[in-house]
Amino acid sequence: MAKQHEPEEVFVDVEGRTLKISNLGKVLYPRTGTTKGEVLSYYAKIAPVLLPHLKDRAVTRIRWPHGTDDMSFFEKNIPGGTPSWVHTVTVPTTGSRTASREEGTLTFPIVDDLATLTWLVNLAALELHVHQWTVGRNGRPRGADRLVIDLDPGEPAGLHECCGVALLVAEALEERGLVAKPVTSGSKGLHLYAELAQRMPSEESTALAKEVAEELEKAHPKLLTATMTKSRRAGKVFLDWSQNSGSKTTISPYSLRGKERPYVATPLGWDEVEEGAEDPDALEQLRYEQVLERVEEYGDLFE
Repeated sequence: MAKQHEPEEVFVDVEGRTLKISNLGKVLYPRTGTTKGEVLSYYAKIAPVLLPHLKDRAVTRIRWPHGTDDMSFFEKNIPGGTPSWVHTVTVPTTGSRTASREEGTLTFPIVDDLATLTWLVNLAALELHVHQWTVGRNGRPRGADRLVIDLDPGEPAGLHECCGVALLVAEALEERGLVAKPVTSGSKGLHLYAELAQRMPSEESTALAKEVAEELEKAHPKLLTATMTKSRRAGKVFLDWSQNSGSKTTISPYSLRGKERPYVATPLGWDEVEEGAEDPDALEQLRYEQVLERVEEYGDLFE
């Protein structure tokens, strides 16, 4: 019997929107054989916990049209052919080299429903990155509503060292009345988020994160660094405070990463971080199948 091939294009109804989905059998993660159809399925299943964290945030995408062993590219502006029903926000930018429809502006998509999420993922947008500020009802950017510190290990340091440093960062944030939430980066390290009691300009939240990082660098110079210089990171955990800048983004919790394997930026419990600090083998970056199981068992740990 002749082998039946999947159609190149199918039309699907997503919450009342008709979308043309293409190349479901295309392998996007060659190391694991993970297909575009499986990626779309993951995002559809994780949407109930992912979408609330994308709400009102401009989304920068990283796309891998030919899979993660090929070229990727960042995309800030909405692409040509964007459906008219996709919510967007146009924000000013200073000195941007990114092509835009108007000089000095960027037009981002706002991913506030499953149809928009599915549309983007169909474009092989594996990674969804967001700012720490949101957009108001008037369509204008508001102040930052949360702070993030990226814990990036310099070899031979790894996730184990990040867990130990995360406990120090959490304590420093707690001293400032901030409660930290840990998330694996899906790459090498950890991200720590903290909701702000009130919105503040990105310059102020950046200064706050830098203050925390530099304070800890002074107290624990052998464990961590707040310095951007890569040559000073070997064997230490770099506390990247700069991602609070109004123009910078961080991978969203529950987003896939475009790595060799389909790892996900995964919210954790502090008990897992503590165990990871004690045992080098206790914690690892998690794949999408594991994340779906965790959400089913624990719910949204980032809520």
